[in-house]
Amino acid sequence: MIRIVIAEDQRMLLGALGSILDLEEDMEVVGKASNGEEAMKLVKSLKPDICITDIEMPVKTGLDVAEEIKNEGNQCKVIILTTFARPGYFERARKAEVGGYLLKDSPSEELANSIRVIMDGRRIYAPELVDMAFEEENPLTERECQVLKLIADGKNTKEIASQLYLTNGTVRNYISVILDKLDVSNRVEAIVRFKEKGWSKD
Repeated sequence: MIRIVIAEDQRMLLGALGSILDLEEDMEVVGKASNGEEAMKLVKSLKPDICITDIEMPVKTGLDVAEEIKNEGNQCKVIILTTFARPGYFERARKAEVGGYLLKDSPSEELANSIRVIMDGRRIYAPELVDMAFEEENPLTERECQVLKLIADGKNTKEIASQLYLTNGTVRNYISVILDKLDVSNRVEAIVRFKEKGWSKD
């Protein structure tokens, strides 16, 4: 019997998913959570085989859950079920070594089959998500990435110049180019855009 925990903040969808999977002869939904923190508690206490989680949830996201499960060496396999086809999300999910990354509008029988395949040790990523992840390349040079990473670390222009052995003016030029390339108006937006696109290696 495949034991499953489901994490989803939309109650109706949480109930529907649970009912659908409970109909499968070889599956049992042992726990349901409405946010990522609840999901982690259930994973630790119930030790399920699979945790199916949404991405955007209160307290902890599904990606936070996937990363925590991986970092703790937990044997529970994670399936991300999402409506968000964003490259940054896919990149994080891939690094967290999730078993599956599927779109919510997939047919229910496809989800059940995916669970069985993932239990056999294989991974399943929705083709649409994979295509999107590789359709846009990082426009920044390696040096521009270094500058943006230091900005994200909270460094000011002077500190960045000192660390990279550049002049303040050169750093300002880099920042101007970065904002232009990412099509944003300030440093905070640049960091958010860069991470969302999955170009951050952290």
